[in-house]
Amino acid sequence: MAPKATAGKKPKAEKRLPAGKSAGKEGGEKKGKKKAKKSVETYKIYIFKVLKQVHPDIGISSKAMSIMNSFINDIFEKLAAEAAKLARYNKKPTITSREIQTSVRLVLPGELAKHAVSEGTKAVTKFTSS
Repeated sequence: MAPKATAGKKPKAEKRLPAGKSAGKEGGEKKGKKKAKKSVETYKIYIFKVLKQVHPDIGISSKAMSIMNSFINDIFEKLAAEAAKLARYNKKPTITSREIQTSVRLVLPGELAKHAVSEGTKAVTKFTSS
């Protein structure tokens, strides 16, 4: 019996079998060997480091951390898309720090953009000097 695919939701990749059971699809897999876990990249460690810099005595729940991670991924997507557009408009094959800076000015509102640009400039200067 196949699971129903609900409208608007992604179907799950596959059902996992209990440890020790084999799906029978991997032909060359020997007993006792575990399949390597697929690594998922997140911003969680960086969010936590920044939180500790700002509020050393405050923690964060896993749900709040997940929301923050989604927020950063969303902002990253918006900035990357805007930088790509800018590069395309100027017939350039490369996204440089100039495109990123301009996309930050276009995507982020007012004072937030000013702070982001100054932090970005500081980071690029530190990187090029080392």
